[in-house]
Amino acid sequence: MNTTSRIRLPLYLTPEHPCSYYDDRSARTVFGDPRALPDLEMQTRLAHLGFRRSGRYIYRPECDACSACRPARIDVHGFRPDRSQRRNLRRNGDLHVSVQRPWCDASLLALYNDYQQWRHPEGQMYAEGTAQYSDFLLATWSETRYLEMREGDKLIGVAVFDWLGDGLSAVYTFYSPATEARGLGTFAILQLLELAKREDLDYVYLGYWLKEHPKMDYKRRFRPLEVLDGTQWRVLGEDPHAGPCGLQSPRP
Repeated sequence: MNTTSRIRLPLYLTPEHPCSYYDDRSARTVFGDPRALPDLEMQTRLAHLGFRRSGRYIYRPECDACSACRPARIDVHGFRPDRSQRRNLRRNGDLHVSVQRPWCDASLLALYNDYQQWRHPEGQMYAEGTAQYSDFLLATWSETRYLEMREGDKLIGVAVFDWLGDGLSAVYTFYSPATEARGLGTFAILQLLELAKREDLDYVYLGYWLKEHPKMDYKRRFRPLEVLDGTQWRVLGEDPHAGPCGLQSPRP
């Protein structure tokens, strides 16, 4: 990786706003200037510090009274699928998986919006057109790719991810509601892990893990899962007495 980047990214802090995960909490977010064009090194450094990308925004929770959101990543070379994950791979063994450059047309937009209406009926991420879809998921400066999942010729799911210097960063996954039984969210992560392993990358970044939160706790099933504890990435363990959130000793 190039280590001579001189790009600066001004950071800004939002006022308090309602938390996306807990109704009784407020949140604040630190985000990078959306006019900046961070290069690959900068994007990777920010991932190391727990930042995520959404559209052209790079952000991280910065809440005054809460630290529930923990940046999470999977150690690619240490990962071994458990029994449930192996069943998922067998269940989806008929699918054709490929990596493609980003695109959007009416059919992809329909797939995306079907997923939004099913999983997020409040409509906050519903896209009226391709421009709004791109604003949600893509950035001109990132090495973004699609992991496409097809049943025959039919596109049934897409995992949007960024290629970083040391890993792959999962941005967003959506799929047909009719395929719910396939578990394509899990399948997409397993495929990203396989791709990262083939490319000799170290990590798959999963965004934020929240202990026991019904929408985020699934991430701890991908072991070894590392979470950012202040300034150190530590392996998440099952022993609640091991430290905050069951964190084990830092990796050597």
